[in-house]
Amino acid sequence: MAYARWHHILMESQRHALKAVDEWNCSSGNYSDFLTHMHKAWHYLLHAEFHKAKIDYHYKDPKTGRYILIDGEPKAWDLEWCLKQRYTNSANPVRLNVELFVALRNKVEHRYEHNLKIATGGKAQALVMNYEQEMVAHFGPSFSLADRLRFPIALQTLTAEGREQLQDAAKKLPRKTRDLVAKFEAAIDSDILDDLKYDYRVRLLPIVGKKTDADLAVNFVNLDELTAGERAVMTKAGRTGTVITKVKHVETMNPAKLRASDVAKRVEAELPFHFSLHGDHTEMWRRFGVRPAADAPDPRLTVAKYCIYDEPVNTYLYTDAWVKKIIKGIGTVEKYRKFFGKEPRMKKVTTLPRQADPAHERPVGKTA
Repeated sequence: MAYARWHHILMESQRHALKAVDEWNCSSGNYSDFLTHMHKAWHYLLHAEFHKAKIDYHYKDPKTGRYILIDGEPKAWDLEWCLKQRYTNSANPVRLNVELFVALRNKVEHRYEHNLKIATGGKAQALVMNYEQEMVAHFGPSFSLADRLRFPIALQTLTAEGREQLQDAAKKLPRKTRDLVAKFEAAIDSDILDDLKYDYRVRLLPIVGKKTDADLAVNFVNLDELTAGERAVMTKAGRTGTVITKVKHVETMNPAKLRASDVAKRVEAELPFHFSLHGDHTEMWRRFGVRPAADAPDPRLTVAKYCIYDEPVNTYLYTDAWVKKIIKGIGTVEKYRKFFGKEPRMKKVTTLPRQADPAHERPVGKTA
């Protein structure tokens, strides 16, 4: 089968990305090689994007308008120029993250590679994750590298001594290397420095509870799907490093979970119109994708914040957060009309019987 040119460029990009991750995860891996391979991976990825979009990514002489040639071939844009064309906002965290590693690749000293690897771990993680997201966004999920990458086992996160060694190694970086990073980040807004697309820092916590076949060793929490309180706790925890703690687990059977009928009743009690179980509620969980359809091959693929699958009784249970989300989403006539594209069935207003005027009442047992 003959593939398009962009496909061959993308395959070369993926080859370098996988080599880079192998270098990082290998105990004897070379940090310089990681930088080189990720540089090429990003470079080829953007070239593939431009080629597919029919964007000419070759330099031209500004005076003659002709291509600048190297060994008889048009000179392609370098990575830094590609980044500026792809991310026109100079404050974009993805662009800044890649630009930092371009600078590090040009300045890294081999004898301090190990120390620099430790000091830039979160940024390197972001570099790889941003690459994956950029590739899938432009070429589709079939090109994802997720099935070929694994979460590395790192002993340094398991002991207090290991953490101290990491801190000591980071402190031993030469001044000019530390200054390079410091100067690069000095002009960056604090919100960008905290952005996970620039520096991906994680806190490790053990997963407790009953395991299912769908569970993975590592589960990712999307901050955008947390409540404001949950997000504040996670953000604060994320600033203090990596922690592993043992948690005592007490088995419970789906505490504080609601059946669909209970959800419908609680929602309707808060609304001035009717909210149906099989019509409105079903439409909402489908539209928001909080649970799979009844005939889905794996019923456990739910959004855990809103819904879980109770395997023993073969049913779905919902959370208070789901009730709140529904009320927030369609809680007024205008919101209901916009979401469902129809008028809500308003509740009938019960009128009390009109009280007789005492002044006109006829006393019992008396005549006028």
